[in-house]
Amino acid sequence: MSRSKAIQYYIVARLLLAPLMVWTIVTLVFLLLRATPGDPADAILGNRAPEATKEALRESLGLNKPLWLQYSAYLGQLLSFNLGSSITSQGQPVWEVISQHFPATAELTFYSMVIAIAIGVTIGILSASRPNTSVDVSGRLFGIITYSLPIFWVGMLFQLIFAVQLRWFPLGTRFPLNQTPPTGWTGIYTLDSLFSGNLGQFFTAVYYLILPCFTLGLLLSGIFERMVRVNLRQTLQADYVEAARARGIPERKILLSHALKNALIPVITVLGLTFAALLGGAVLTEVTFSWPGLGNRLYEAIAVRDYPTVQGIMVFFGAIVVVVSILIDLINAYIDPRIRY
Repeated sequence: MSRSKAIQYYIVARLLLAPLMVWTIVTLVFLLLRATPGDPADAILGNRAPEATKEALRESLGLNKPLWLQYSAYLGQLLSFNLGSSITSQGQPVWEVISQHFPATAELTFYSMVIAIAIGVTIGILSASRPNTSVDVSGRLFGIITYSLPIFWVGMLFQLIFAVQLRWFPLGTRFPLNQTPPTGWTGIYTLDSLFSGNLGQFFTAVYYLILPCFTLGLLLSGIFERMVRVNLRQTLQADYVEAARARGIPERKILLSHALKNALIPVITVLGLTFAALLGGAVLTEVTFSWPGLGNRLYEAIAVRDYPTVQGIMVFFGAIVVVVSILIDLINAYIDPRIRY
């Protein structure tokens, strides 16, 4: 079988398995939500509400039905691409909740990944090209420290330093509350402001992005630093690299043109999965910086036991991970002709 045919069969198999993966996610989320302590009626109405009022709310939401009936009803909704309606947003469809909050998460994720890649790959290259030196030791320490620090703690620390003490950046939110945010079809403020030609709104949106994006990007950069350093060190010891050195090719060209491309193949896999996970909601970052993204909305929905919203957002996240994982495999197959599926 030719390589192109094998890749095609692989893609078809992954696409056929995708519904099974999403179904597994849906089932686990459905069961775990109902296994956790708490009642949506208590979360919405409060503990002091009359029991008759709570029971009426449970009946209107279908929560008094047997678990298997609730599960089968929800699967029937999913088959018609209906994620249900939010309990706490006055019956707002979950699709609208996702479309309203996902652009903020996408914007935060994209710029955070740019920062993480720029910092992590650069430090990883420097560490790998200067083994067992102070540069290498510093790079390894950077990777370990940034990977291990809790993001909510670093976020609050940066807020105290750069927002409260120095007053260089705003404490949180996505745009000034006393100003009209950019409007457009993308929902991404930096793009919509550029499309409308409003540079003032663009720079304001960037200003509010800097602190949360730098916090998230800095802590993610440790992952890429460690991956790049390890893989690039192994690649620099390969036979074809030694042959290139024997031919008199400059070390800089060997590093950037020959070794780095092969070293980045496993990094691309981690990059894609990390990006998919962040698109699935950088919950701690969004909550810490009051960022109105999908992760923050998920946190709020879990707190009040808003079952339809939590389930719908998790299905959306699962679909993103499935799609991105398939794209990663295709990119790896294109970059490395040795890969077979």
